[in-house]
Amino acid sequence: MLMQFHLNGFQPGDPEIADPAARVQASGAAGAVPGEVDVLIVGCGPAGLTLAAQLAQFPDIKTCIVEQKPDRLLVGQADGIACRTMEMFHAYGFSERVLKEAYWVNETTFWKPDERTPEKITRSGRVQDVEDGLSEFPHVILNQARVHDCFLDVMRKSPAKLEPYYSRRVLDLNVDPAADHAVTVRLERVDAVNAGKVETIRARYVVGCDGARSTVRKSIGRELHGDSANHAWGVMDVLAVTDFPDIRFKSLIQSAKDGSLLIIPREGGYMVRIYVELAKLDVGERVASRNITADDVIAKAQRILKPHTLEVKEIAWWSVYEIGQRLTDRFDDVPEAEIDTRLPRIFIAGDACHTHSPKAGQGMNVSMQDAFNLGWKLAAVLRRQCAPGLLHSYSAERQAVAKELIDFDREWAGILASAAKAGGADAAKTQDYFVRHGRYTAGTATHYTPSVFTGAASHQHLAQGLVIGKRFHSAPVIRLADAKPVHLGHAAQADGRFRIYAFSPAEDPAAGGSAIRALCNFLAEARESPMRRYTPVGADIDSVIDLRAIFQQDHRELAVAAMPPLLLPRKGRYGLIDYEKMFCPDLKGGHDVFAMRGIDRKAGCMVVVRPDQFVANVLPLDDFAALASYFDGFMRQAN
Repeated sequence: MLMQFHLNGFQPGDPEIADPAARVQASGAAGAVPGEVDVLIVGCGPAGLTLAAQLAQFPDIKTCIVEQKPDRLLVGQADGIACRTMEMFHAYGFSERVLKEAYWVNETTFWKPDERTPEKITRSGRVQDVEDGLSEFPHVILNQARVHDCFLDVMRKSPAKLEPYYSRRVLDLNVDPAADHAVTVRLERVDAVNAGKVETIRARYVVGCDGARSTVRKSIGRELHGDSANHAWGVMDVLAVTDFPDIRFKSLIQSAKDGSLLIIPREGGYMVRIYVELAKLDVGERVASRNITADDVIAKAQRILKPHTLEVKEIAWWSVYEIGQRLTDRFDDVPEAEIDTRLPRIFIAGDACHTHSPKAGQGMNVSMQDAFNLGWKLAAVLRRQCAPGLLHSYSAERQAVAKELIDFDREWAGILASAAKAGGADAAKTQDYFVRHGRYTAGTATHYTPSVFTGAASHQHLAQGLVIGKRFHSAPVIRLADAKPVHLGHAAQADGRFRIYAFSPAEDPAAGGSAIRALCNFLAEARESPMRRYTPVGADIDSVIDLRAIFQQDHRELAVAAMPPLLLPRKGRYGLIDYEKMFCPDLKGGHDVFAMRGIDRKAGCMVVVRPDQFVANVLPLDDFAALASYFDGFMRQAN
């Protein structure tokens, strides 16, 4: 699976293309931006591209994405990809590409000063990076530019064929709440040929994914509040020769006098990223005033690594930054006092609303999850599937997640900034904290509170391992129609659809009076069925709500043809049969999804999952009224 590259120097772009000159594909739309759009996205960072790739799935939504830089990113900033983010990448269709190219973080090692000779470091511990069973995906490391490339590829191949407009700087935004295209944005061209030219674009919604100095955030009067930066760190991607034995492990090194060093091996087998603790800053001091050079960063790393040597052959990218944890109070343009009377038109995501240190590897991950949360909601409103009021839920859900992240990061950055403390580092405490917070850094700790989208835990006992408000935790299953081993969660794509996973009791699901048949009859025929109410006339029956069934029997014991017709739906212009809606436990492989996820075998249950892969509700299989009521709470009748 692992590929080797960067052997004779860092080369940006797709490593599978042999010719370095051909590795970087052209990106960007030509000509002027459109005059009117449904959604204008400002910024081609991870949040902006996640959102654009989501909205590009809907050709009936007019989306435009602009970026101040002249072209796509070629060399990285963030690089850590959490397990939960890999699950999201699978929904977007490019997890396999990332798995093939990335470095896999399997174990993390910890180093501390040697007790006998404190000026030297010694290994103090070694832990598995992600606990068993937490996700079907590993924690991986890949240049942020390559993640961008994957999203740009999705956008290019999508129904909307979306490309960014580069070299555009936002001048100002004006909102007329009464207008249909309520937000007017003026953009200044900053490319040499068109420098100074001003374009005007009117949008129904604007999303600012334009970083920590966000113009969009300032335009709606929001500010980042929090700690001023008090620590300077250097970060560097290098090709180097060293005798440090753990250079291909993620390693956390705490020295006696020179502070901390974090080693993150990079994709390709040769490159490595180093984070180096440089200096404590005075109150109000900016790191730029120190005039720190690349040589300073290398020299500090060499001192921390003693007695080991580090000979840097090439620097692919480097930067110096200060750590501060800052957060804005809301992620949209509606003042707290006006939530009941006003709908949001402008949103912010990613670094525009939360900034923190890169040590926990969360910035890019949380930013992309912001956009995944917002994307399907914007699509549902613009396609008139849901009322616009549900857009308030974006700020409510994601601001709470960002606050948790800031609190976690402040604590973690403090533990790593050992040099500032009397008595130096406590390696055991560092390792313990790392292990205890593994679910957090894997991105699987997010837990949305009850809302119009997220039900109460009244029936949680029916599926104890699929927690309402947390991401749907996938498990291996066997697809009934063709005996293919698959992952149940991989049925979910980033296509804006809700999913109902119906777990059958132990009875024969094909029998006339089975619980699964009764559920299918209700969904297919009843006037109150959310599938009937919310699916547009003429559309495939699963185009808004996608039903999947999981049986307890071995796949060889069941006859596909005997199953309820809704599980063999007729689709497309020829009315072809979709055979991929039914699954059985992987008994041969020893993976019984019912046991793994704590499903009540006697009663079974249905698990409703949101388009962003979060569990929305757990209900008894026969509680049709509660199922209908859940969807009636936020959906609009089709046609």
